[in-house]
Amino acid sequence: MAEERPGAWFGFGFCGFGQELGSGRGHQVHSPSPLRAGVDVCRVSASWSYTAFVTRGGCVELSGSVSGSAGGCRDAWASEGLLLVLRAGPGPEALLQAWAPDSALRGEPLWAHNVVPEAEGEDDPGGEAQTGRLPLLPCARAYVSPRPPFYRPLAPELRARQLELGAEHALLLDAAGQVFSWGGGRHGQLGHGTLEAELEPRLLEALQGLTMAEVAAGGWHSVCVSETGDIYIWGWNESGQLALPTRNLAEDGETVTREATGLNEDGSQVKRTGRVEDGAPAPFIAVQPFPALLDLPLGSDAAKVSCGSRHTAVVTRTGELYTWGWGKYGQLGHKDTTSLDWPRRVEYFVDEQLQVKAVTCGPWNTYVYAVEKGKS
Repeated sequence: MAEERPGAWFGFGFCGFGQELGSGRGHQVHSPSPLRAGVDVCRVSASWSYTAFVTRGGCVELSGSVSGSAGGCRDAWASEGLLLVLRAGPGPEALLQAWAPDSALRGEPLWAHNVVPEAEGEDDPGGEAQTGRLPLLPCARAYVSPRPPFYRPLAPELRARQLELGAEHALLLDAAGQVFSWGGGRHGQLGHGTLEAELEPRLLEALQGLTMAEVAAGGWHSVCVSETGDIYIWGWNESGQLALPTRNLAEDGETVTREATGLNEDGSQVKRTGRVEDGAPAPFIAVQPFPALLDLPLGSDAAKVSCGSRHTAVVTRTGELYTWGWGKYGQLGHKDTTSLDWPRRVEYFVDEQLQVKAVTCGPWNTYVYAVEKGKS
């Protein structure tokens, strides 16, 4: 009988540095595995070689190439060059600290800054599992970059709700549900139809008139989810992370005809190939510089999204998890290392009668928060 609990975190993918990925052994975990501290964890932020976990008791713990812990924390954000920790202060104030990851959170931080949250209680570590707001600061008027200057103010007219950083670009979702992007654009990850860089936040005109609920930035690709559950995706498609035909996967020999197993509306399996209506082979897509609408199997509506370096994960409104893109280390959770250029449901959570509530991707791994079906 399943243990009575509010929910737990699961991990899968690359763990070559000893990242906490449940009971997995070796350098890869190919199927979702419960984290040993999964019941207590409320937030997860994963970099390439280590992961930061924030517990409901307000402790941040590091696992992987670096270790360490600190108490009195409200949030944490991990990158290879910088570890951000938001620590509780007196009253509504909070103290943001930037640490060198190998410092083990000992000694003095590289930089510190006092911030005042927009509203008290927004970052309550005892609340429902989530991925946190960092690198957007609680004041929603600035964000933190892993490269100096660490503190970067936003224009006063930008009322940020969410901010995500890719390898070379940034995405911002404002209070009205509009999406802005800036930074490097050489892989089309900004969504403006060009490969040019943008120094300042620029509105995605292709999405005007559509209200977005969430954004995610991969290494060099971008995804957003609308309030109606639609997915829009753009940028680099080198490993199929846009769920579009890609030459790299075809040349692997595994997807030469781009055959893939999908589901009919009645749940039966069906084969599909990458061919257009006139029978010609579907074109390969290396870069998609404009947002493209993506349909999930069975007409599922999306609720949550996260991106790894070259893979994508989406949670549906019914609590199912779909993943696609680069899968070399098992980060797609399908019990193998196959890369996919189409969304595939992670059957583990269906088989275990679990409903997925949150997902956060590291560059080469994935973390998922799930509850037993029928429980809030």
